[in-house]
Amino acid sequence: MNALRVHLGLNRSLQLCGENETDCCPKPLCVLESLQVSACVGNTFKASLLIQAKIYALLLPANPGSDNESVIPNQVYQPLGSCPCDLTAQRCNIRCCCDKDCSPEELKLFESHCLPGPFGGQLSQVPDYQCSAQKEDSPDWFPFLCVISPPENNPYLGFFYHGDKIIAKPRPSFEVPILSAPIPVISYSQGSPIFTIDDQLFTIPQMALGHCVHSAPVAFLENFSFKCVTRLQSCPTGYPLQMLPSDLMTQVNNGQGGEVTVEVIDELIQDLAGFMSSAESVTFGTYTVQECANVNLALDYKFYWKGNGITRITLTRSVGKVTLNGKVALTTRYSAVFLSGDFMSESNSGNPGYQVTRPIIAGIEDASNDTFSVQRTSINLWKPVSEGLCSTSGKQPILFAENSTSGCQLPISMDNMTKCDLLRETVLSLQANLIRATYVAKSGNPNSQTKADWVDINFMNSSNTSADGEGSCSEIPSHIHILIWSLVNGMIDGNAQRNIQTIQVRYTLSTWTFECGGGDFSPCADPTETQLFPVTASVTFIDIPVNTGPPKTRFQINFTEYDCNRNDVCWPQLAFPVTKYYTGEPQYQSLAKGLILVFFFIAASVLGTPWRQIRQVWNNSAR
Repeated sequence: MNALRVHLGLNRSLQLCGENETDCCPKPLCVLESLQVSACVGNTFKASLLIQAKIYALLLPANPGSDNESVIPNQVYQPLGSCPCDLTAQRCNIRCCCDKDCSPEELKLFESHCLPGPFGGQLSQVPDYQCSAQKEDSPDWFPFLCVISPPENNPYLGFFYHGDKIIAKPRPSFEVPILSAPIPVISYSQGSPIFTIDDQLFTIPQMALGHCVHSAPVAFLENFSFKCVTRLQSCPTGYPLQMLPSDLMTQVNNGQGGEVTVEVIDELIQDLAGFMSSAESVTFGTYTVQECANVNLALDYKFYWKGNGITRITLTRSVGKVTLNGKVALTTRYSAVFLSGDFMSESNSGNPGYQVTRPIIAGIEDASNDTFSVQRTSINLWKPVSEGLCSTSGKQPILFAENSTSGCQLPISMDNMTKCDLLRETVLSLQANLIRATYVAKSGNPNSQTKADWVDINFMNSSNTSADGEGSCSEIPSHIHILIWSLVNGMIDGNAQRNIQTIQVRYTLSTWTFECGGGDFSPCADPTETQLFPVTASVTFIDIPVNTGPPKTRFQINFTEYDCNRNDVCWPQLAFPVTKYYTGEPQYQSLAKGLILVFFFIAASVLGTPWRQIRQVWNNSAR
């Protein structure tokens, strides 16, 4: 199959011919040519194609254009002019049959292809419900139900109108907003940012939205503790992992018109097991062993405050030597605590009741005092990191009204299975580290010296009669379950005030067995080969239903005819609208309406059938 391209050119002007003009168009339809293409096989005709070309003359408007603005009537009360498709002033718009700028010759070119609908100036016919649309075959009731409306009030009115100005509202944007610099404060208050003497924010690496932010501002009297995981392939060179002590000695605005300098105390960490872990289980290629000295592993700040100012800041910087052999995940710790004298500022979890998702406040009794005194602490669950081993796992406080479960894995060897008593003590010690407290605060703002604000923690052990065997140990406290009962003790400003009534800690004992099956006897053959066993902890919150009153009697339970809560008709409240407790309308109105109802009831009774029968009996007896 071959393709044939035919190119035709027009060597004349498309202007209409005037007097004594040639090389122009004698009539509006300037060119009308037809071409028939036929396809044949030999002498046999197979198909044909008819091509027709129409070229119209270029018509200029009858009236020359001007710079005067067109006056468009108010479209609130009438359609957009009478010709919405007239988009160009003083020019003919093709297919706009209502355009007054089009000459009759131009209209003939597209009069059969006018734009339909109201945009083309073709308004709909008169609706059937208009009185002017009455026809000879209209029903007799049509004049009573038809609608009288001016013709300008058509269904398309309002499609084209000026309307009011709409001020653009700001929309969400993915661009980073330009934030104005914070204004330094003269004195600090809780939650306000801390500034340096250069009126810059004092920052410490913190966790925000699941990511570690290296320059996060520190808020006054707001304690925090975060861990950040950084993957290293080479020795760090910048903030915050590699810094000199002089870089950390920042001069801070103390909030009282003076300044305080951060005191740096270095601490050398020899064992980096809690800070390092391999980031890749499989290593491809070869890596050069690198020794990174003086890497910051932890930055622990202590802010000493008095009134609305800071009196002293100390920083304990934990450094160590990090050895890189491939890709390594380094876990660093950052914390800040505010101390008033030697006492840390304590944040409450509600006022007075607990707020949802706030930490549970626990306490340890201070035996050094003759009077009752509790030192605040927390009860925790496991917070596994990296490989999830118990040796590297952290702890997270229990949050009020949030049920959760967490755990870690403990590597156990065959040699450990031969010392079951030691294994039980080890697991019990791990679980006991989660709950060192002996008391839990009833409310969110307890008094440390009032025993009535605290409840005892009840510890319970489950029984397990299994005996130790070869390669197995029984009665392992592998799971700890915390049950907390809470009760709503009223409402304040529409918020329920929840208090803790009882807390119970249960140890679940299980049997750990070393697995040697599957055709692989190497774990049992090698006493140092380890397997991972789970150590878990969970918490469950139980709501105690509110007691609404004394228990119901048998009569109240069975006899429900006059129970307004279980019946649609409430006879005991028949006269409620005329009592002082009814506030739907003034009492004198409800009393008047009630008396009118009583009058109608008496009248109906007197004139009804029973009274008529009584009168008939009375009249018969009188005769």
